[in-house]
Amino acid sequence: MTIFGINGSPRKNWNTATLLGKALEGAASKGAATELVHLYDLDFRGCISCFACKIIDGPSNGRCAMQDDLSPVLKKIEEEADAIILGSPIYFGSMSGEMRSFLERLLFAPLVYSNPPRSAFPRKIRTGIIYTMNVTEEQCAERYETMFNATEATLRMVFGAAETFCCYDTYQFPDYSKVVMEYMDPAKKAERRQKMFPDDCRKAFEFGSRIASQGK
Repeated sequence: MTIFGINGSPRKNWNTATLLGKALEGAASKGAATELVHLYDLDFRGCISCFACKIIDGPSNGRCAMQDDLSPVLKKIEEEADAIILGSPIYFGSMSGEMRSFLERLLFAPLVYSNPPRSAFPRKIRTGIIYTMNVTEEQCAERYETMFNATEATLRMVFGAAETFCCYDTYQFPDYSKVVMEYMDPAKKAERRQKMFPDDCRKAFEFGSRIASQGK
């Protein structure tokens, strides 16, 4: 079994990347081979609406025709992945720009405009998405559930299965004393990170382990 982790955060060692790494550790504990991709290391764009992926019997039917740093990643997912685990911080109420561009390329190409819509992806695979955010669980429920559900629904339609894991009220800055911070209480943020983030890491490990187990 091969599971790809896709980091949609610009930071490689902070909340999102840490939890994604724990999820991949969980997958590896079930025997999965894992590979981590940092989207911010790649030079790529989102979908350009060329529609080459939709041309019947075309050379790129069902596949993204764009050629850039993301192309080999998409090819490996198509040919090798038994599951993918995505990770993104929430920026201005949505996933990061790089993650959004990645999903445009990943999901639009195999989406067939049949009635009802179907997927041209060659098999069913498990998918999971990890979100980190600066708001509480209650605020998340008020603001982001629609976006989470829509993303899950599209992943499920294209690949067959999807689930979401959220980490709330994250510690945003390594040193809050260097920024204006009247909106939040840095001491409470630090306390929550010390008490709760280890448990979030444990849950992320279990998340990856579960995805690997279900994907067998």
